[in-house]
Amino acid sequence: MDRQALVLRNQAMAKAYHHLPVKHRIRRALLHALGTVPIPNAKSPTVERILLIRPDHLGDVLLTTPAIQMLRAAYPKAEIHALVGPWSASILANYAEIDVVLTLPFPGFSRGSKIGLRAPYALALRSARQLRKIGYTSAVILRPDHWWGAMLAKWAGIPRRVGYDLPDVAPFLTDAIPHTHQHAVLQNARLIETLTKTPSSNSLSLRFPVDSLDKVWVDAYLQEWDITPEKPIIAIHPGSGTWVKQWSEANWAFVADTLADQLDASVVFTGSNHEMPLVRRILSAMQHPACVMVGEAIGSLAALYERAKIVLGPDSGPLHLAVAVGTPTVTLFGPADPVEFGSWGSPEKHRMVWSSIGCRPCRVLDWNGDAPENHPCVREITPAVVLEAARKAIFQP
Repeated sequence: MDRQALVLRNQAMAKAYHHLPVKHRIRRALLHALGTVPIPNAKSPTVERILLIRPDHLGDVLLTTPAIQMLRAAYPKAEIHALVGPWSASILANYAEIDVVLTLPFPGFSRGSKIGLRAPYALALRSARQLRKIGYTSAVILRPDHWWGAMLAKWAGIPRRVGYDLPDVAPFLTDAIPHTHQHAVLQNARLIETLTKTPSSNSLSLRFPVDSLDKVWVDAYLQEWDITPEKPIIAIHPGSGTWVKQWSEANWAFVADTLADQLDASVVFTGSNHEMPLVRRILSAMQHPACVMVGEAIGSLAALYERAKIVLGPDSGPLHLAVAVGTPTVTLFGPADPVEFGSWGSPEKHRMVWSSIGCRPCRVLDWNGDAPENHPCVREITPAVVLEAARKAIFQP
């Protein structure tokens, strides 16, 4: 198949993928009906208490934090509670702006086995009773399409519920604002603006507070690999949540070896435990030895990235973490839209690269059942482009 035919094919398939299936239309009708059911408000708390609902994983949660800082500035005396998945609790633990981090195994986000049709609604009822006992003055549903979180907030009797005016979400909201195509940081900030009636500043910054104990642990870990504090570090996070975002192992090996030579640096590979086989295959293709730091906690990963000269990898949460600790980055984009999920920071310091293929960004992250060669958007990026971006990011003016 020639390139233009492949583009047209993928565009048609992406359009079909984003088309609402019949079962989701039925669910939408059910949600609209549930949204009309009157729910009495919970007893009003004696203090301003705000619930932020974010079910996602590392990257999306990090991109919420500038809005959380903005909320704290607007309401310095309010109690701010964050309701996140247990997989994200450690991300927010070090943020002084948040008073309480609550966890809930949100349906559809646990990356585990699927549950029955009734289970999400039963969980929402149980969780709503618990939230009602705490009592909140308002809730912000930070994921634009998270109807389950909006439904939970209504069933918990929270009197003010802010979110985006999307068909499945709006029936449960008191303040529904139009959804626009812009960066996730700005989307989150617009919700806080609606709640506080305070316009966001022009300096929405992404930062992650690195704990001193995590720095000590990383220093000791690197010493075990004979990497001294004076040695420059190149960190590479080659994995992602889906195969369609991944670059070739040979390319990563070549880039790692080249940067190690050019910068007289040690390379450190990071990833989750299930990405260890990927890291091993890259190591086997390299000329230089490299350090492996796989499966470590978010705090340790942040401390490593803060110490690194640059962090490279496909579009994923760890690359946003590297941006948040102030280290230069190079991010490889494929199906995801950099307008919405790009690096939040100086474009000179945080470089993004992508293919010129006409079907990207398709915004489809799950092409299971289709051949990888039909989705070359990341694999078309050349090592020369990545190396040039890395040099520019490191030696920015």
